[in-house]
Parts: sequence; structure tokens; C-alpha cells
Amino acid sequence: MSHDAPLISSMSETKAILQKHGFTFKKSLGQNFLTNPQLLMQMVSAADLTTKEQVLEIGPGIGALTQLLAHSADKVVALEIDQRLLPILADTLAAYHNVKVMNQDVLKTDLAELVRANFDHVEPIKVVANLPYYITTPILFKLLAAPVPFAKIVVMMQKEVAQRLVAEPGHKDYGSLSVAIQTKMTAKIEFKVPKTAFVPQPKVDSAIVSLTPLDTPLIPESQQASFNQFVLVAFKQRRKQMINNFLNYFGKSDQLRADLSRYFEGIGIKPTVRAEALSLVQLKQLYQILLKNNYHFN
Repeated sequence: MSHDAPLISSMSETKAILQKHGFTFKKSLGQNFLTNPQLLMQMVSAADLTTKEQVLEIGPGIGALTQLLAHSADKVVALEIDQRLLPILADTLAAYHNVKVMNQDVLKTDLAELVRANFDHVEPIKVVANLPYYITTPILFKLLAAPVPFAKIVVMMQKEVAQRLVAEPGHKDYGSLSVAIQTKMTAKIEFKVPKTAFVPQPKVDSAIVSLTPLDTPLIPESQQASFNQFVLVAFKQRRKQMINNFLNYFGKSDQLRADLSRYFEGIGIKPTVRAEALSLVQLKQLYQILLKNNYHFN
């Protein structure tokens, strides 16, 4: 493995690679390449990798982050959707024999099967990736839903999405995404990344977020999909009282309104509350009492 190879992420090297291969950016794939080695090193550092750990990378681009991961981890498997980048990656990562690039769309990939076929099951697997802005949320949900015990997820995303992941109850950014993440993970914004660090330059700033699994998830795995649906209903129209969102979902009736009000009050919640005011524990309590009274979310 070559530690003295030029850094792919330096502006001069990135430009040289793009020019050599005649590569043009596809807006539809949300391609923005980070040209700041220091920021990428900080990102790798946030993943806290050991030389025994393995990494899944999503969207390696021309290999800027992949190169640094190859130095730090035992193995890197990188999923790249754009076929045009495969010969470039074969060239830029030729010296790194612990890297495997696969032409796959992460959203269509069976992650359990991918892990079974490509990773050693004894050592931890971490996800480190610069996520395309336009599919950040679907990718996060895919990673959370996968029956794979990822030891840590460190991803770059639009700053606004990052703020939603870490938002607390009562904050304007707190919503269904905050709840879905925080019932399974501890979310932390590691640092912000200015838009000027990318080629081409996006319209918004980014942030690096680390997600670390909770020792005990707030919701049992068997109820996770149902709970996520409950959360989507609860936050459906943020400006509405939450009780009205449930009435819209189950079918309006005076009896249902009376029943829901009683369930709310039974756990110390005002029927007039909005979902964004409730803590994770309160949402869990409400979900469980609705389930107990045969209100199902699927």
C-alpha cells in the first residue's frame, strides 16, 4: 500500500484526474468532490478506525476519501453507481489492494448479503461516506433498517439535514427524521464543511455527522417499522395538533377523538400538543398505548 502517493483530494490532483479522464459531473447524481485533504482526514479521524476494522463507503467518486480509508482500515468496500467512474477508480486506487469497488446502487443493494459476501464477520464494520445530497435520507433509513450491526456511521451531508438528525424536542428542526435516528443511534455533528471545499461548489454548506448505536435501542427491532410509521403520522402536518393527524389517519369520529384524548391524558400529555413538543420517551409511551388498544400502524 502506497503511503507516499499524492493525495487524490488535493485540488491540483483532483483537477489532473478529471482532466486525464475527461470526466464531466452529472447533476442528477449529486456529484460534488471534496478537495480539502485536511477535512477528509478529520472525517476519517471521526470514524476512529483501527487497522482491523472494515469500512463500507457509499459513492467514492474518484477515490479521495477511499484512499485515506485504505490507509486506516483493514478493508474498504466502496459502492459506486456511476459506471463512468469505475475506470478512474481502477486507476487512482491501483496501489491499494485492500479496496474493492463495486458498481452498485446502495438503495437497491441487499446490505446483509453484501456484508456476508465481502466482509469478515469477526471484525467491526463501519460506514464512512460522503452522501449525495438528494438521497441522504433514504440512504440513512436503508442503513438503519439493515440487519447489519454497523459499529459506527460517519457521513457527510447537507448541513440542514445534519441539524435535523441531532435536533431536540421543541426545536424547529426536530421531526420524524430526528426521532427515527435517535431511537437507535447517538447522533453528533462532528464539524461543518464549507461549500467552497467542493468541486463543483454546491449551493449549501455540509456537515460531518457520526452515528453510534445505542446499547439498547428505544424500540424493539420487531416494532421498528411500525413505530417509524407512527412517527410519520404524528409529524405529518407539523402545525396541526397531533391528535388531528391521528384522526386523519384512522378516520375521524367523535368517539375516536374522545378515546385518543383519554390515552393522551393517561400518560400526562395534553390532547392539544404538537408532535415536535414530545420527547422520544413520550412518543414511545403514546405508541405503546395506541398499540395496546389495537391501533396499528403499517
